Amino acid sequence: MTPLSPPDNMFLLLERRNQPMHVGSLMLLSPPPDAGENYAQALADWARSYDRAQPPFNQKLTKRFGIPFWTEDTEFDLEAHFHHISLPKPGRIRELLAIVSKLHSGLMDRAKPLWEIYIIDGVEDGRVGVYSRMHHALVDGVAAMRMLQKSMSTDPLARDTVPFWAMPPRKRSSPDGVVANVTQPISTVGKAVGVMREQAATWPRVTKEIIKSIKSRNSDADYVSVFQAPRTILNQPISASRRFAAQSWELPRIKAAAKQHNATLNDIVLAMCASALRRYLSDLNALPDKPLVAMVPVSLRKDDSEGGNQVGMVLANLATHLSHPLERLDAISRSVQNSKDRFASMSQLEIMNYVGTALAVSGINMATGVAPTWQAFNIVVSNVPGPRETLYWNGAKLEGIYPVSIAMDGQATNITVVSYAEKFEIGIIACRRTLPHMQKLLAYLEDGLVELESA
Repeated sequence: MTPLSPPDNMFLLLERRNQPMHVGSLMLLSPPPDAGENYAQALADWARSYDRAQPPFNQKLTKRFGIPFWTEDTEFDLEAHFHHISLPKPGRIRELLAIVSKLHSGLMDRAKPLWEIYIIDGVEDGRVGVYSRMHHALVDGVAAMRMLQKSMSTDPLARDTVPFWAMPPRKRSSPDGVVANVTQPISTVGKAVGVMREQAATWPRVTKEIIKSIKSRNSDADYVSVFQAPRTILNQPISASRRFAAQSWELPRIKAAAKQHNATLNDIVLAMCASALRRYLSDLNALPDKPLVAMVPVSLRKDDSEGGNQVGMVLANLATHLSHPLERLDAISRSVQNSKDRFASMSQLEIMNYVGTALAVSGINMATGVAPTWQAFNIVVSNVPGPRETLYWNGAKLEGIYPVSIAMDGQATNITVVSYAEKFEIGIIACRRTLPHMQKLLAYLEDGLVELESA
C-alpha cells in the first residue's frame, strides 16, 4: 500500500458534489487509411481486450490508522471504467464539447479506481473522440501526459501499442543498484512513519520561507502574495454544471511572439489569458481596479514516476489593470521570475509542502467559506508540456489533445494549455451558470496574441 502525499490528500478533501476534483482530456483521432466503416467499434473492441489494469490504474482508496492509502483493487472490472458512446447527429464539434461538459460534471465512485475513458464515435469527418478523466489525487497533469505519450507511437503503422491503463509500471534502481519494482509491498506502519519523518524534516525550512514571504509583501513590488487578489465574478460559489470550450493555436506563432519580446512561451500564454480576461470582464462591466492574480502550477517531477502529484505553485500578476499589452507582459514576466527565484534554493519536497501550506489556507476557506471576500488567486492557468512529435493510437492519428481541468467554489473557471507537435491546445472549463458565454474567451485569446504580434 502507498500513502497519499499532502497535495494528494488535499484534492480528496476539497471534493464535493458541485466540485469534482478530476482532470481530463479530449483527444481527436483520425482513422487510419485502411479503417473500415465500423472503425470506432473495432477500436473499442481492441481497447476492451486489455482488461487487466496496472498501477496506478488498479489502485483504489482505503484507510489505515486514519491515513488514506492506495491499495490494489482485487475485483477490478474494466467495464466500470471503459465506455463506448455515440454523438447525436450531425456530430459537430459543438455536440462533442457539450457531451464532454456533461461527462466532466459528475463525481467518480471512490469504491473503484478513480479513472474513466470514453470512446465517442459519430464525430464529423469520420473522426473519433476519446475523453478520459482521472482524479487529481491519483495523478497530476504532467504524469498523465507522460502516460498518454507512452501508450502511443510515432509510427502510423504500429499496431502493437497498449492502452495506458494496461502498461506495466516502470522499474527503477534502488540505492544499492538493484532494480526494484515500484510496487514492492512494504510494511504499512513503517511506510507511514517514514513519510511522516520526511514531511517533518521540511517544516523548519517551509516555515522560514512562509515568514519571509509575508515580510516581502510590502518591500518587493514584483512579489505576489496570497492576500492581494481582488474579488471578481470569477470568484463566486459554483454549481455542478460545466461548460467546456477548446481551440488550437500554431506553436510557431507563440514562439515568434516570445522571441519578439524576449519572453518565455509561458509568459506569452499568460499575457494572452490576461488580455482575454480583461476584455471578458470589461464586457460585463466587472473588471476590478486591481490586477487579477493567476495561480500557475509548475511541475517538480524529476523522474519518470507516474502516480501522485509533484507540483509547485507560482502566483503571477496578470496586470489586467494596465491597458497596454507590453506593459502587461513585462509585469507578468517579472512576477513569475520572482516566484521562481524563491523556489531555486528549496528542495522538491520543501516546495511541495510550502505549496501545500500556502494552499491549505485557501482550501479551508473554499471548504468552509469563513472568509467569503478573500481568495488567494483569481484563476488557475496551467501549461502542460506534451508530445513534440505527431502520435498514433493503434494506427489512428492524434489530431489534437485538449485539456479538461477543474472549476471550484471561488474559482469558477480554469485555463489549461497543452503543447502537442507544432500546436498549443487550450481548454477552458467553467461553471456554466456563474460565467455566461465563457466561450468568448477563445476569440479574446486570439485577439490577445494579435496584440502582442502587432506591438
